[in-house]
Amino acid sequence: MGSYILKRLAQALAVLWAAYTLSFILLSVLPGDAIRNRINAPDSLMTPQQAQTLLDYYGSNRPLVEQYFRDLYGLFTGDLGYSITNGGKVWSLLTLNLPSTAKLTGLGLVFGLVFAVIVALLINYAKFGWLRDVFSFLPALFTSVPIFVIGIVVLNVFAFDLHVIPPVDDHTFTALIAPAATVGLVVSGPLAQVLSNSIRLTRGQPFVHVMHAKGAGEGYIFRKDILRNSLLPVLTLLGLTIGELLAGAVVTETVYGRAGLGQLIVTSVNTQDLPVVQGIVLLTTAIYVTVNFFTDIVYTVIDPRIALDAKTTRVTRARRAATAQEPGTFPAEAAEPSDTRDPVEVARP
Repeated sequence: MGSYILKRLAQALAVLWAAYTLSFILLSVLPGDAIRNRINAPDSLMTPQQAQTLLDYYGSNRPLVEQYFRDLYGLFTGDLGYSITNGGKVWSLLTLNLPSTAKLTGLGLVFGLVFAVIVALLINYAKFGWLRDVFSFLPALFTSVPIFVIGIVVLNVFAFDLHVIPPVDDHTFTALIAPAATVGLVVSGPLAQVLSNSIRLTRGQPFVHVMHAKGAGEGYIFRKDILRNSLLPVLTLLGLTIGELLAGAVVTETVYGRAGLGQLIVTSVNTQDLPVVQGIVLLTTAIYVTVNFFTDIVYTVIDPRIALDAKTTRVTRARRAATAQEPGTFPAEAAEPSDTRDPVEVARP
């Protein structure tokens, strides 16, 4: 356990460093200089001394290598600096906008899970074949359609045509439903695909046929065995979905005019506000790494046979859980398929 945690912490630091370096390079090669634009603005009232102080603080008159390591040192000391455009602390801007985005992504994840479970159940348990074919098409549709298209359609239909939701964000729960449903529809596509395939594979396992032969009902078998076995690959994918949720929040907040990290990063990129962009990149990367770390821990709690060591990767666990009986079935259920007798003979008293 200790070596595993240390390795994951080292990986988290490496990912944060890579995210910081990539964002610094991309923003540095963009044309223009936000500091000099602010100094040379027609409405600027800065004196030459104030302009020089501003250049010295942000390091615009220093080599890029020196700026890189100075900002990197500030990152490790917890100082993200000040915004170039409004002069506010970066940490204050992040904490001000994070709650709105957290509400959007949290409710969007709930909607995504609900949509995925409903679609996966209908694909596998719908009474009519044509109905199963129709719902089998939905995950691919949700995955392929751009999120801004879904957002515009939902906004036009439910806000302007049906007048069910407010057209602009009025900070109520009703105004949050449409953006969250938009994000949920997008992330539900891959979740539904994985869950549907997992349910289909689990239903074909020998222990399910044995329980049918013993007289167990379909609902009982689904609740006791099929559902929790099928959720293992979904749990793995759920951690990876956090990145898509955060990326979808940027577009969704823009479409619906919601304040949050999405709107903040769009504005900061347009104004080349490097400290704010780097702060948002590092914050979202830290959230992504943390969620995936706890996903690994929860995975091993649900299925104890998966070793929690440095050699077992999430990709390996996903492949195992999605394909074979091991470790996609729990020890209690996995023991039953070893009985090679005829299920009918087993069912007889």
